[in-house]
Amino acid sequence: MRILVTNDDGFYARGLWVMAKALREVGDVVIVAPDREQSGVGSSMSLSHPLRIKEIKSPLSGVKSYSVEGTPADCVILALGHLLDTKVDLLFSGINEGVNLGDDVLLSGTVGAALQGYFKGIPSVALSVGALIDLHFDVAARMAPILARQLRELPREVLLNVNLPNLPLDQIKGIEFTKLGRRSFGDRIEEGHDGKRPYYWIRRGEPEWQPYDGTDVKAFIEDKISITPLYTDLTSPEALSLVEGLPSMIMDSLKKQD
Repeated sequence: MRILVTNDDGFYARGLWVMAKALREVGDVVIVAPDREQSGVGSSMSLSHPLRIKEIKSPLSGVKSYSVEGTPADCVILALGHLLDTKVDLLFSGINEGVNLGDDVLLSGTVGAALQGYFKGIPSVALSVGALIDLHFDVAARMAPILARQLRELPREVLLNVNLPNLPLDQIKGIEFTKLGRRSFGDRIEEGHDGKRPYYWIRRGEPEWQPYDGTDVKAFIEDKISITPLYTDLTSPEALSLVEGLPSMIMDSLKKQD
């Protein structure tokens, strides 16, 4: 079994190597990761400039590793389309520093990388731990090979977003399959001046939680591991019914302007 490992925290992030080491017990691991932190870039691709790849000697025996001057999505696209000459069976993205819950999955580079694997028909997992300092990667690392074995037995590809509380196993209160909750940030803008012209810096504020039952946000608040199956169809059935008469109204208005 061949496993592609990537992240959005950058090639030298500890979580990347902890996960790669754990996954070696179930397959042939290859690392292709951004050369620097790429948090918040979502599934963006670099289309306006060329990309460079550097093979770097891995501290893990038998694990090839590449650093890419690009986004997490770039890493997966380059790995699958250029670097790797054999089939990839699984993709793992992480272990991310900080959770990716609710609305945040649309901005997450960790999830964005996993999406690229899913688009190519590869079972993919985004794995995150809920802290930025003093991280406990142990449970996530132990969970990764378990997930890898189970995903190989499924009849079709899946995309899982997994978030763990930053706790040792004996303090985690369970595992739940969840749906996405609502977790948004009150972004703020800081203005400065470099001596020539003003600049603006977007800063993340404190998260606003909506911990409804059955959501990933509620599970995380309750010190549980959440596993959320994601799907790429963003169509809103509720909105479709709300705008049912809109197409004919727009067409009539266009004809009146003709």
